[in-house]
Amino acid sequence: MSIHASYRLIAMTAVCALLAASCPSSAAEVGGGGSSKADCLATLSADVNAPEKKPRNITCRDGDPCDLDGIVNGVCNFQVAICANSTFNPTVCDLNGVRKITVDHSVDNGDPKFDPEFQALQTRIDSDIGPFPTNDADACSNATNFHVAIKGPFKDNKCKKHKKTVRLVTESTVQQGVIYLDKDRIDLTCEPPSGGCDPQSLFVSAYDRVQRQIFNQSCAVSGCHDSNSFTDAGNLLLESSAFPGNLIDRTPTNPSAAAAGWKRIVSGDPANSYIVHKLNGDFPDNTFGDRMPRNRPKLDQTLIDVITAWIQAGTPTNNGDWPPGTF
Repeated sequence: MSIHASYRLIAMTAVCALLAASCPSSAAEVGGGGSSKADCLATLSADVNAPEKKPRNITCRDGDPCDLDGIVNGVCNFQVAICANSTFNPTVCDLNGVRKITVDHSVDNGDPKFDPEFQALQTRIDSDIGPFPTNDADACSNATNFHVAIKGPFKDNKCKKHKKTVRLVTESTVQQGVIYLDKDRIDLTCEPPSGGCDPQSLFVSAYDRVQRQIFNQSCAVSGCHDSNSFTDAGNLLLESSAFPGNLIDRTPTNPSAAAAGWKRIVSGDPANSYIVHKLNGDFPDNTFGDRMPRNRPKLDQTLIDVITAWIQAGTPTNNGDWPPGTF
């Protein structure tokens, strides 16, 4: 894979600044993989730094300068832009003419790997580079923000790095009777902060931890409890906007759980909180529904203990509220 490291996109950055757009601050243009003969159909613009000899991906420790939010919060912020009909390496690839660019997992149709940030990238490509087909040289999108959360913290405040991979396929216009494909990818890796993974340094409260580490990562995902799917998932929305009205003292739609007198969450009473039973899978019989997350590994016991302790303490939501057992 060829790489253009002389930052030809200075002009693009200037244009983005002029338009008050969000662009990588010192982005390098990279081919992204695939056949070198088609690598110019689409390229990626990002602050690549890995591997060291031929950088094409981004690896960053949470809170380091390469993390664009600049703070230790368990999440790294990266930016990626896409360019079509690139002239960054004309001696290897001189194709010109793109009829379609498709970002993987960018459609919220129940795809378990759907990511709204992939959808945002697709939207920017279509609006900034399109309409397609296009023969415009070096047509670039504004940058899309990608947020990659570390894995954890779990037991003993252990955590691991986590990766999000952006993939796209670009189709050329018909050229001499041939349609060329350019398959590109970039790995965005967030590593734990150098100071360790104390939950109280990554989240502002126990509820913030429950929402961001449990609900956002394991529940409010495509096909489950996100805004496009929750009506088919017990009418339970678990995005951050849903709390507390969709959870506290609300009767479940499952008839058996409702007949048992359970609520989705009963503040101060985990035993009668349906959500705790859903995570543990400890139902009286098979009429109470499936364990959650459905068709995925059981939630780490440390996190089940955290949400149980938070409910036992009365579901406090103020910043700085850390009941015993939640950190």
